[in-house]
Amino acid sequence: MRMSINLGISHLRSIVAIADYASFTAAAHALDVSQSSLSRSVAEAERRLDVTLFERTTRRVELTTHGHEIIEHARRMLHDFDDGLTQIERFVTGDRGIVTVACLPSLAATFLPPYVVSFREQHPDVRLQIRDGLRQEVLDAVYSGTVDLALVTTSGILPGLQQDVLTSDSFYCAVAPTHPFADRPVLRWSDLAGQPFIAFGPESSIAAPVRRAVEDARIELGPVMQAQNIGAVAGLAAAGLGVTAVPELVLPMISFAGLVHIPLQPTVERTISLVQVAGRPQTASTRGFVNMLLADRTPDRGTDSG
Repeated sequence: MRMSINLGISHLRSIVAIADYASFTAAAHALDVSQSSLSRSVAEAERRLDVTLFERTTRRVELTTHGHEIIEHARRMLHDFDDGLTQIERFVTGDRGIVTVACLPSLAATFLPPYVVSFREQHPDVRLQIRDGLRQEVLDAVYSGTVDLALVTTSGILPGLQQDVLTSDSFYCAVAPTHPFADRPVLRWSDLAGQPFIAFGPESSIAAPVRRAVEDARIELGPVMQAQNIGAVAGLAAAGLGVTAVPELVLPMISFAGLVHIPLQPTVERTISLVQVAGRPQTASTRGFVNMLLADRTPDRGTDSG
C-alpha cells in the first residue's frame, strides 16, 4: 500500500539546513526565520514522517540513522525543485523557450540571419525555428498559430493582424552580361517594353509589384516565361532567355548566376513587415525577438493594425 506523506518545501529546507549547520540557531539565521518557527517546522516534519530525524544535545544537533537517509533524499528533491524554478524563471524572463518565425525565402536568406545571430548571442538557450515559404503559406501559418510571427511583404491592411513595417527594398533589372542592357547605369520600366521576360509565378511576393510597375509604365513585355524558384529565374536569365526584375534583398541569392543588376526607375518598393495576430499572448522570448526587430527597423516606418 502506498504511503502518503505530506511534506512541503519549507519542511525540507528546514531539516536540510539543520543537517548542514548542526545547530538550530545557525540554521534559523541562514533561513532568516525565528528559531521557534524552525523548531515547529522540524517537529511537524518528524510527526508527519513518524521518525526522529535529529538527536539534540546541549552542544550539538546530530542526524539519526533515519535522518541521514531522509536528508539525502531531501537534498535531491530541493535541488530538482530549485532547478525547476530556475528554468521557469528563465522561460518567463525570455532566457529559455522557442520562437518560431515564418518568412519569405529571400528574407530567410538575407534579411533575417544577422538578427538570428544577435539574438542567439544574447539568448543562447532560446531555440529559434525559421520556416520559409510563399507569402500565403506564411500568412496562413500566422493565422493558424503554428508560428509566433512572420516577416512578409505588405501593401495594405491584413485583417486581424498587427503589422509593423521594418524596411523596404527596391527593384533591379537582372540581365546576362552579354545583354545590351548590361552597360546601362539605370533603366526605366518602360525600357523593358518588348523584352523577353522571366517572371516569378503568381504565388510569389515578387510578382504583384512587378505586374503593377509594368501596368503603370503602360508597356507590353515580350514573351513571358514563368518560374517559381529564385534560382530557376536567375538561371533562365543567365542563359539569355530574357530579363527579369528582382528586389534588392534577392540579389545575393542570385549571385551564382553572374547577372548584371541595374536599378529600375521610377523606384518601386517592396514593404517588409513584421506581422502577428493582434492581441494574441506572447512568450517572453518571442517578445524579446520582436523588440529586437522593431528596435532596428528603418526610421519613420509606421504601424498598422488590422
